[in-house]
Amino acid sequence: MNKEKRHDLRYSLRQARRDLTGDQQTDAAEELRSLVSNQDFFANASQVAFYHGVDGEIDPRPLLDQALSEGKACFLPTITEDNPELVSFAPFDADTELNENQWGIDEPPAEGTVSPTDFDVVFVPLVGFDAHCFRLGMGKGFYDRTFSFKIFNRHSRPMLIGLAHECQLTDSFPTASWDVRLDAVITAEKIYRPDAA
Repeated sequence: MNKEKRHDLRYSLRQARRDLTGDQQTDAAEELRSLVSNQDFFANASQVAFYHGVDGEIDPRPLLDQALSEGKACFLPTITEDNPELVSFAPFDADTELNENQWGIDEPPAEGTVSPTDFDVVFVPLVGFDAHCFRLGMGKGFYDRTFSFKIFNRHSRPMLIGLAHECQLTDSFPTASWDVRLDAVITAEKIYRPDAA
């Protein structure tokens, strides 16, 4: 798949999730919360990274709120001046003030960031995914660079869980050597695991 076709695929998948109504988005976020919160990996996690949903992404906020209510340490992504090529994760709770970054995404102050290997679970945003749990992101490579150590040891911490709408499932697409495969992708309807594809 050349660059132009990958761009077109990203565009169509982003449009598909944007086309969901507000009620569909709300229902999907709640169904996702219900499905994920019943999984052992979530129940047993104490340090969890989330993301701030934008551009039609499935909203992890109901799940984040539940994690906070259960006393889990929660984090949101931030891009720092020290590591502008990587995604860092800073603490988040109900009192955290978020600031808009250069892409219009709200992020917490970059204080008290935690090493990517210290998380139990990282919930990852995505544009598209295939049944083998390869992720098509926005093309900037932040998550792939940050979690590149998982390429060599897929079962190392943390668990990388993609969150998506079912409409973001696509046929297999060519991957590169630096693409990090997710441990699972979860939609409001189903859990996809790479070894089950």
